[in-house]
Amino acid sequence: MASTADNVPQAGVVTAPGPRVPWVYILWFGALLVVCYFPMLTKLVNQWMTDEDVGHGFFVPLVAGYIAWQRKDDILNTKLEPAWWGALIVLWGAAQGYLGTLGAELFLQRTALLISLVGVLLMIGGKPLVRILLFPLCLLPFMIPIPSVIYNRITFPLQLFASQVAETVLTLLGRPVLRDGNILELASQKLSVVEACSGIRSLLSLSFLSLIYAYFFDHRVWMRWALLIGTIPIAVFANAGRVTITGILSEIDVELARGVFHSIEGWVIFAIALVLLVVLHRILVLIAKRFEKPTAGPTAPVEISEPVEAGDAGI
Repeated sequence: MASTADNVPQAGVVTAPGPRVPWVYILWFGALLVVCYFPMLTKLVNQWMTDEDVGHGFFVPLVAGYIAWQRKDDILNTKLEPAWWGALIVLWGAAQGYLGTLGAELFLQRTALLISLVGVLLMIGGKPLVRILLFPLCLLPFMIPIPSVIYNRITFPLQLFASQVAETVLTLLGRPVLRDGNILELASQKLSVVEACSGIRSLLSLSFLSLIYAYFFDHRVWMRWALLIGTIPIAVFANAGRVTITGILSEIDVELARGVFHSIEGWVIFAIALVLLVVLHRILVLIAKRFEKPTAGPTAPVEISEPVEAGDAGI
């Protein structure tokens, strides 16, 4: 029977306190960031609700926050080194946000929040904390819409490429088509490959999903970069295929290229792009196995076939 003295702490023995989360600093600085950037955040959320190109923005902070929460044990087991020079980073973000407000430049205002967030993390835990949270921090830019100047430079070439692919495929299928820039003139109607059909929406969403997929299903960091790069041709060609299918369906029935049917077609093509992303991952895994060195197994014991004399050294 166990003695009751086993449950009584011995005199003079001090139990070391476990690591603690600096909740006071986190809540304080987090509240300050929300208050300072609240007008910008409301406009950003409103754009997520109204602009389908950035509709995935709702999921970005949720997923990044979940990944950061998964790493709480690493944070607790790491010696934090608060760096007060992180206040300079916070001031940089504040100055950029102020200039963005004066110039009515939303991208500067929104990225200023991310800069201030990094500065706050440096103030709380220094470089070790930022290093642990580096991946979820790298996800946050996906919630910020691309500047209009860059957006237009990306979408128009994608529109032209999708229309060129559609023209080529329709011609090979024996469908009469005449292309003028991003406009396809068919026998029944004219199809205009507008910005919404450029593929930028699926490209942004698929890029974000590729990083999340690689994080949860593959431990290799290089795989995230490989899948991120691989999403570019997948999204571009998938969208070109969507435009081509729209042209074919419009020749059967004009209504199939509009409204609900057109939206369903977009979701089906996006699902196919996700499947292609998984296939690409499996191909890269098979290729990586060919180049990875096999782990050495346990060394077999060495057998001595000849008898050892008693006078030999080492006995």
